[in-house]
Amino acid sequence: MLVTPDGSRTALNTRFGEAYGSRHGAASQARHVFVEGTGTHEHPAPRVLEVGFGVGVNARATLARSAARGVPLAYHAFEFDPAPRALLRDVARGGEAENHPAWRALLDAWPEAGGGPTGESSGEIEVTAGGATLRVTFADVLTASLPDGWASALYLDGFSPSRNPDVWTPAFTARLAHTLAPGGVLGTYSAAGHVRRSLEAAGLRVERRPGAPGKRECLRAVREG
Repeated sequence: MLVTPDGSRTALNTRFGEAYGSRHGAASQARHVFVEGTGTHEHPAPRVLEVGFGVGVNARATLARSAARGVPLAYHAFEFDPAPRALLRDVARGGEAENHPAWRALLDAWPEAGGGPTGESSGEIEVTAGGATLRVTFADVLTASLPDGWASALYLDGFSPSRNPDVWTPAFTARLAHTLAPGGVLGTYSAAGHVRRSLEAAGLRVERRPGAPGKRECLRAVREG
């Protein structure tokens, strides 16, 4: 368990040797890069697709903002290596949306041991409560069936390109671009040149933004049309 400077928590993933969220402020990154960076904080009925659910920090930040505005939320995340239920609960303790009914329902349905000894799980959880639907698919997003033209926002939050290069390739980025509805926005903490070029090659309009604490820049990419 890691407590970050903004008071929020994250944890270390032993498979990739990185923290699930920013060590400089996990909740700050979730709000700045993903919720606000994609315009989800202003959307009247956000539909969010997330690559890498992790320990749920982005999901809770999105839940909190949607609940505060009283708007419906549809959230679909892909997670290959689910963390144990107790870890999700510990990371959320004292944080935003900890007591949101959809988050509580998700925890109740979450596999207690997470991915188990092999580090993998399968299946899907979907819960609806408090004006929000949370769906987590336990699958390798690289080979999973992805929704077409559905997402108002896409959170690309895989582990770093150096640790988990497959989710940052031009081929996979092109698939992700098709999940966005026209006007949909992809947000990612990475500002690497090859990531930017992959997003542009997928037909998205890419913008550099100031980064969250600890990062100079992040990226925002829009599907026009």
